[in-house]
Amino acid sequence: MKKITNRALSVLLIAALVIFGMGAYIINYIDHGKEWALYFSRSNSDSTGHLVDRNGIVLAYFSGEENLFSPDEFTREANYHVTGDYWDRTGTGILSRYWSDSQGFSLLTGTTRAEDSILSLSIDARLNNKIYECLGRENDGAMLVCNYRTGELLGMVSSPSLDPLNPGEELRDGTYINRCISASFIPGSIFKLITAAAAIENMPDLSTRKFFCEGEYKIAGVPVTCIAGHWNQSFEEALSNSCNIAFAQIAVDLGQQTMIKYVQEYGMLDSHKLSGISTAKGSYPLNFVGDPELGWSGIGQSTDLVCPYSMLRLVCAIANGGTVIEPYMIQGEESNEVQLVKASTAAKLAEMMNYTAIDHYGAEEMFPGLNIAAKTGTAELGDGTAHSWFVGFLQDEEHPYAFVTLVERGGFGITAAGSVTGEVLQWAVENLE
Repeated sequence: MKKITNRALSVLLIAALVIFGMGAYIINYIDHGKEWALYFSRSNSDSTGHLVDRNGIVLAYFSGEENLFSPDEFTREANYHVTGDYWDRTGTGILSRYWSDSQGFSLLTGTTRAEDSILSLSIDARLNNKIYECLGRENDGAMLVCNYRTGELLGMVSSPSLDPLNPGEELRDGTYINRCISASFIPGSIFKLITAAAAIENMPDLSTRKFFCEGEYKIAGVPVTCIAGHWNQSFEEALSNSCNIAFAQIAVDLGQQTMIKYVQEYGMLDSHKLSGISTAKGSYPLNFVGDPELGWSGIGQSTDLVCPYSMLRLVCAIANGGTVIEPYMIQGEESNEVQLVKASTAAKLAEMMNYTAIDHYGAEEMFPGLNIAAKTGTAELGDGTAHSWFVGFLQDEEHPYAFVTLVERGGFGITAAGSVTGEVLQWAVENLE
């Protein structure tokens, strides 16, 4: 009897192990079946695909035998953070997900899909090439260009970049990071657009108020400095002069909770989605910091951080009467419309940005033929260097382009980022359809 009992227990143990093993196998098969099917080669599937830009320029091609990129090295580099590669080395590349989805996998047959497809992007590869040329391979920076009437993302370039076919042995820090959507930076004076919007909606005496600046102003004994003395100035002149003292005073008058409200409502602290890709969050002091620090936060310093993509959404909304048509970069995607800024506030900001471009940036000479509305940013880093920003849009129904340009440690906003933007926009107006 004892032997029978031991044998029965052994049989039950073996059965339990078999059931457990089969269960583990099924779970792994569901999770990794496609990987097993493609184990011996990334090209085992019979699917073929073309990744093309808005003009049909081939950026990548794969088949059952090969995985290819554009034949032009410069195009591969300029468009790398859009296309990515087959190995998912950058988190923003379209190609790795497109390749993976095209392979498919049947749990019943254990075989991969066989189909031919073309994925068209809203990106213009020629525009990206121009942006990359103007940014310069040796600089770190980023630029986004979007049609604010349709939401089509036309250009997105991050530098440093790489050639996915020949990445090299020593890459610069952050080469795989897409600075346009996967990083946040000190914004400097481009943040004054947010402070200005809050002031327009919450300070009834703004149209008659004068802001005095003699180069330094103390808030609770802590000095706030400005690049020059602007003396008596209106609100519009204060934005044109990018006066730190005026906007520090405005932030303190508004109060921290009001400032937080607008930073949050404009999506600066959120992660957004660009064609399914998550973007970086920004930062702003949410806990009590006192008036001096609040003043610095209102001019884009303090602990402020902004993702270039989040700023693109804001300038698109300002350009489009307050409504942002969410940017996308895969043709055929549906885009949501969000009322991000009040229409009257957007109109006022657009007017002020156009005035700033003409009055302070010498738009007629620096941006000839372009009806531009813009704001610079010189984001001080505390080590004697500064990020250079230039954000805004063209007030042009034939060329409704919004842009955000960043040159890391580039110095003054108008000098570095402004120059890059001017050259790119001139090319875009002449060449984009």
